[in-house]
Amino acid sequence: MNSTNHTVTSTRSLVIAKDDVTRTVYLHVLGNGTVYIGGSNVTTDNGMLTEKHAVPFQFILPNNEELYAITPSGTTEELRILTPSTD
Repeated sequence: MNSTNHTVTSTRSLVIAKDDVTRTVYLHVLGNGTVYIGGSNVTTDNGMLTEKHAVPFQFILPNNEELYAITPSGTTEELRILTPSTD
């Protein structure tokens, strides 16, 4: 497994790049706020919410898909990501 840490701000950013394999991804927010995840068009209005004190968020990221993250305006959060070592 590969562990990475991303600082997420209110500017949408790529947190997992495309790969040619389907991956199970685990996400965990370290701060006290929220992080919204989704595609390249993710916003705080359309993204899936993950937050501190939640069970680590788990999902399948299909091959050739990317994952982006964003926080509400004026906030910064640390996002931990765990992916298979095939990345």
